Amino acid sequence: MPVGVRRLTGGANWLTQCSFDPPMLVLAVDNEAHSLDLIPESGAFSVNFFASGQRRQAGRLARPASRAPDKLGEFEQRDGETGAPLLTGLLGYLECRVAGECPAGDHTVLVAAIVAAGLFAADAPLEIHQAGFNYAG
Repeated sequence: MPVGVRRLTGGANWLTQCSFDPPMLVLAVDNEAHSLDLIPESGAFSVNFFASGQRRQAGRLARPASRAPDKLGEFEQRDGETGAPLLTGLLGYLECRVAGECPAGDHTVLVAAIVAAGLFAADAPLEIHQAGFNYAG
């Protein structure tokens, strides 16, 4: 992993597109998430998507860093062009560089440029109703 690049491993709660040209997204990260301390140092992160049959893997990655400090070690991965982890055993990924951030109550909103995207499998994505997760936080 390149010097200064850290891995976003959880705490991301909302994700939405915010621009077509250039392609950008908005990500809301819980202010208590360990990941939020790491992002400013690297300025980059990846969003990795689960396939419809990967509910168990999604649950493993969703564990807090305090209970699973090496949870990324459970997944096959390679570094993307920013150094962010691309979990190759999942459906696909977006690789992003932070363009700005804004406090938003108990979360911080990150605006990021999508610098790379790809698929590792041809499958349907895991949807929130299939995963059985719920977030009221």
